[in-house]
Amino acid sequence: MARTMTSDIRKKDTREKIELGGLIVKAGLRYEKRALLLGALVELSARLKADEGERARLVAIGRKAFGDDGE
Repeated sequence: MARTMTSDIRKKDTREKIELGGLIVKAGLRYEKRALLLGALVELSARLKADEGERARLVAIGRKAFGDDGE
């Protein structure tokens, strides 16, 4: 049973990583260097902590890119 739970957790983690990678592709950043992507995400994290208005602005952009309400 413990082995099944571990397997389920690993599958969920793998699925989440695949979905997050899909966002990189959808954003048109597939061919950027990993260091650039990580740097951009670290910078974004800092900005989101500092400015709630930035969060709302970026959510609106993301929803538009999804073509619906996104998530």
